[in-house]
Amino acid sequence: MKSMNGLDAKKMMRFRWLIFVVLSLAYLFVYFHRLSLSVVANDLIKEFQTSASVMGLLGSVYFYCYAFMQFPAGLLSDSLGPRKSVTFFLIIASAGSIIFGIAPTIKIAFLGRVMVGIGVSMVFIPTMKILSRWFHPHEFAFMTGIFNAVGGMGVLAATWLLAVMTLFFGWRISFEIIGCFTFIIVVLVWFVVRDRPEDKGWPPIEEFDKKNYAKVTLPTKQIPLLKGARRVISEKYFWPVAIWFFFDCGIFFGFGALWGGPYLMHVYGMSRAQAGTVLSMIAWGMIIGSPPLGFLSDRVMKSRKKPFILCNLVLVMELGFFSIYPTGLPHIILYILFFIFSICSSSVVIFGFTIIKELFPMEIAGTSTGMVNLFPFLGGAVFMPVLGRVLDAYPKSDAGGYSLEAYTMLIFILFGSSVLSLICTFLTKETYQDK
Repeated sequence: MKSMNGLDAKKMMRFRWLIFVVLSLAYLFVYFHRLSLSVVANDLIKEFQTSASVMGLLGSVYFYCYAFMQFPAGLLSDSLGPRKSVTFFLIIASAGSIIFGIAPTIKIAFLGRVMVGIGVSMVFIPTMKILSRWFHPHEFAFMTGIFNAVGGMGVLAATWLLAVMTLFFGWRISFEIIGCFTFIIVVLVWFVVRDRPEDKGWPPIEEFDKKNYAKVTLPTKQIPLLKGARRVISEKYFWPVAIWFFFDCGIFFGFGALWGGPYLMHVYGMSRAQAGTVLSMIAWGMIIGSPPLGFLSDRVMKSRKKPFILCNLVLVMELGFFSIYPTGLPHIILYILFFIFSICSSSVVIFGFTIIKELFPMEIAGTSTGMVNLFPFLGGAVFMPVLGRVLDAYPKSDAGGYSLEAYTMLIFILFGSSVLSLICTFLTKETYQDK
C-alpha cells in the first residue's frame, strides 16, 4: 500500500464523495420504483383490463421481493462484495423496468415488477457497508441521514416527475426511459465505486490521520458467513433494535404509506389532491429531517441512544395527541403533524441502522444490516392488513367511507405500538464512541 501525502489525502476525501453521489442516485431510483405504480395505476388497469385487487398485488410484489432479498443482500455484500452486488442486481432492475414498459400482458408486467423488486433490493445494504469503509464512525449517522433524505427525493420524483413523464411520453415509454437511466447508473457504479479505500491503494479510513498519511494496519480476519449470522442473532442488543424496526416501520408504512390518505379524505373530507398535499409532508420530512438528525447524533449529543429515545418519545406524544383529537384540527396543524410524523417514524431509522452497524465488526456489516432490514418490511406487511381489518370491523359511513370511530381505534393501536417501540429504544445499547 502506498504512503500518502497531503495531495493524496485530499484526493481521497473528494473521491469518497463521488462514490456517495453515485450510490445516492441508485438509492433515489429505489424509492422511485417503490412508489411509481401509484401514479400509473389507472393507466395500467385500463391497459390490461384488470381489477384494482390485481393492481394492488402488482404493487405489493415489490415489497415481498425486497423483504425476501434482505438476508441474501447482507451475505452477498460480505462475500461477493458490495460494488459487484449493486452492479449485477441493478442490471436486473434495469431490464425489469424495460420489460415492464413493453409488457404485452399483465403476467409479463408481473415478471418485470419482480425483477425490479429483486434488483433494487441490493442497493441499501451494500451502500451501508461501503459508507462504513469510506467514512469515519463519527460521520456515519450524518451520511446515513443524507442518504435517507435522497430516498425522500425519490418519493417526490416518483409522484410529480413520473406524472409529467407519463403526460408527455405515456407510461410505457416512461418506464423504458427509467430502465435506461438505471443502466447508466450501473455503468457509473462499476467504474466509479470502490468497496474500500484500499482498493485505490489508500489506507483504511479507520487509520487515516491527516498528520500521518502513511499509517496502515494489517488486514482484518474474515468471518465466515454462517458464523457471522449466528453472531448477529445471538447478540442480545440486536433484538431491541429489530423489534423497534418492526413496530416503527409498521406504523410508518401502515399509516404514512397507506391509511393516512383515506383518513384525511374520510375524516376531514379532503379531496384526493388536498390529501396528497398533506401527505407530501412525509417526503419533505425525510428530506429535511434526516441530515440534521445525523448531525445531532454525531456532533451535538454525541450519542445514538439519546436522540433515538427523544424521537420516539415525540412520536408517542404525537400519536397520543391524534388519539385525543382525531378530528377537527386546522389544516396547517395537520401539515406540521405529518411533517413531524415523518421525521420521528422514518428519518429516525438512521439511528437504528447506525446502532446495528456499530454493534458488530466491519467484516459482517452487510450481514447484520441485511438481517435487521427484514424487520421494517415485515412490520409493513403485518400492519397494513391488520389496520385494514380494524377499519372493516366498524360500519361504514353513509358516503361509503370508514367511520371516525374506526380511525380512532386505528390511531389508538398506532399509539400503543409507538409505546412499545419507545420501550425498545430504552433497551438498546449506546454504541457511540468519540474518536
